[in-house]
Amino acid sequence: MEKYEVVKDLGAGNFGVARLLRHKGTKELVAMKYTERGHKIDENVAREIINHRSLRHPNIIRFKEVVLMPTHLAIVIEYAAGGELFDRICSAGRFSGDEARYFFSAVDL
Repeated sequence: MEKYEVVKDLGAGNFGVARLLRHKGTKELVAMKYTERGHKIDENVAREIINHRSLRHPNIIRFKEVVLMPTHLAIVIEYAAGGELFDRICSAGRFSGDEARYFFSAVDL
């Protein structure tokens, strides 16, 4: 984790926290999902990593790396400044047909 500096907290959920980080060398912004380790968590994260690494699409967040610590782990992913689609759906209530087509065509694999 020495190669990153924390910029700010992005949020927290049931399984941990998300932080915005800056790579000290490249200045690239990334998001880090930080969670406490445990057998079930390690299994779920391993599955997420396997699935995520196989995805190659310009509109899907890219997996960068995983950092294992004795009691915690961190998944480092590409940072999306626009936020999550789920949050946009919740705040909008509903999308028009044109808006829905735009978002769904962007993630159509």
